[in-house]
Amino acid sequence: MSNVCRFGVVVIVVSCLFAALASAGEFVVSPSDVLKTLDKGHPRLMLKDKGLRSLKAQYAEDKVLQKCIRDVINRAESYVKKPVLKYKKIGPRLLSVSRECVSRQYALALAYRWTGEQKYAKKAVDNMLAVCAFKDWNPSHFLDTAEMSHAVGVGYDWLYSYMDADTRAKIKAGLIKNGLEEGLIAYKKKWWARSEHNWNQVCNSGLIAGALAIAESDPKYAEQIVSLAVKSLPLALKTYGPDGAWGEGPGYWHYASRYTAYGLTALETALGTDFGLLKIKGLAEAGTFPIYMTGPTGYYLNLADSGERASRRTMPCLFWFARTYKNSLYAEAEHAELARGSASPQHVIWYVPAPRGKRTARDLDRMFRGPVEVAVFRSAWDDPEALFVGVKAGYNQVNHGHLDLGNFELDALGVRWARDLGSDNYNMPGYWSSGRGGKRWSYYRLNSKSHNVPLLGGEDQDVFGKSSITKFQPDQSSPFALINLTTAYQKFAKKTTRGVAMVQGRRAVLVQDEFEIEKPCEVAWGMTTDAKITTKKGGIAVLRLKGKELTARILSPAGAEFTVESAEQKPPEKKNAGVSRLMIRLPNAKGNLRLAILLSPNWKTGSVGAVEVKPLSQW
Repeated sequence: MSNVCRFGVVVIVVSCLFAALASAGEFVVSPSDVLKTLDKGHPRLMLKDKGLRSLKAQYAEDKVLQKCIRDVINRAESYVKKPVLKYKKIGPRLLSVSRECVSRQYALALAYRWTGEQKYAKKAVDNMLAVCAFKDWNPSHFLDTAEMSHAVGVGYDWLYSYMDADTRAKIKAGLIKNGLEEGLIAYKKKWWARSEHNWNQVCNSGLIAGALAIAESDPKYAEQIVSLAVKSLPLALKTYGPDGAWGEGPGYWHYASRYTAYGLTALETALGTDFGLLKIKGLAEAGTFPIYMTGPTGYYLNLADSGERASRRTMPCLFWFARTYKNSLYAEAEHAELARGSASPQHVIWYVPAPRGKRTARDLDRMFRGPVEVAVFRSAWDDPEALFVGVKAGYNQVNHGHLDLGNFELDALGVRWARDLGSDNYNMPGYWSSGRGGKRWSYYRLNSKSHNVPLLGGEDQDVFGKSSITKFQPDQSSPFALINLTTAYQKFAKKTTRGVAMVQGRRAVLVQDEFEIEKPCEVAWGMTTDAKITTKKGGIAVLRLKGKELTARILSPAGAEFTVESAEQKPPEKKNAGVSRLMIRLPNAKGNLRLAILLSPNWKTGSVGAVEVKPLSQW
């Protein structure tokens, strides 16, 4: 049997073995087995020479690929002109330098590999030498170390033949000292190896790339790191289950998912196997999450510590999901974004041509299960003025979470009317103190008072509150979701339920809350908005923004009125300039209470008629 055939048999056997382990819920690889199928040549990470040749053959006929290459070379040109990276921490983090190094290495090294122009390789190497001479890569905030290990690993691998032996030795020494040795220590001491959120993927995958880059000369690092990473990664990857949602919200979905793609791509290109990780339930569906979480305005349903006005941008890892799981929806969605935005080197690495033929069908309504459940509804796709509403459940202790169970956001007429303010400054004192009485909950953007949720007794939701979507009814003229919020308000109410529905043929949104109040208290309903608000007697408010209007009506209880409050705050918190809160305040509420608010965009044609208020039990 030829060596090629033997290698193929080994890969098949290893892949089958780990697929079986995956189905059994086990992900174990002995350090001694990790490198049995190592490709000892360079480049072996992400994009090998065979893949590059295939892209070059495709280039002449593919205008989108041509755009991607132009964008990469333009980016590389900008990096050639910049001074090499310097050690500069912002607060406790070196992360901005690490991320800049990742960006520079990919762009410069790919530009060199595509054009052969040595100015790109020289600048990439100069940057690697600079960061490898740093005193450290800030292992106390291990994301910084992991991303730098990733950057240097890819640069070393891709430019291996360009560098002389002395240069390779210097860079490898820095990678080992500042990255891989710290990684082996971290697996014993750092919490992220046992976590279920983005740190897991970033730290594991960054170390995988660094270790595999030097695996033929220093095998002990890859043997140990890959073995430990394969054991650790499923803790996070399983939280995509059952259908692709990500508990930290769409912003951190991108961070976690692109590092998932980096790590699994590195394993496949260097070792010929993913050790069964691709079989984890929910991972194949994960690409649907950012697509469905994007409203017609382009803004995300902005869960957790997403940035303010977080919006859908190009995400090259969607190409990885598309090619890995043969899903045309992901490729279509990313090609649509590429038509509006610039490409990155990762678009080239994972490039998928635009699908031909009929467009993949998309649901108007979608529910994501998992640790943080979400339901989204829309009146149409491809209409920038369509009606869109999303609502979340979950638990308040999720990483990067806010006290926002039941929070909703709403788009219509090309405007986001009900919004989430997003994250605040991570470096504020106590930002990560999230237990009961934690400083995190004193910050306006993170507590309940800034979110589109009820407030009972003027207090935030219980910091350990949990909620779930108890009923989801899609695919009709009035789709809806019901959310059990009881544990979030258990200090005052025996039971709390929120219903969010599209009504009147998907032309308006009804938000209905029901309480069984045991301890009399003020009940407040709030919605955060950029709109200018005019209130009228009879429980009516008219919101105006960007030349459009939306009318809010209180359908229940009778006699309740809207008021307007400011959402502005004082430093060091973000100011929220011009942001308002549309409020209803019901003092000394007790017993059974129903709050029902109809939010009706003022469409150019037609009108929204009366809406019957029924108990949520009858929805």
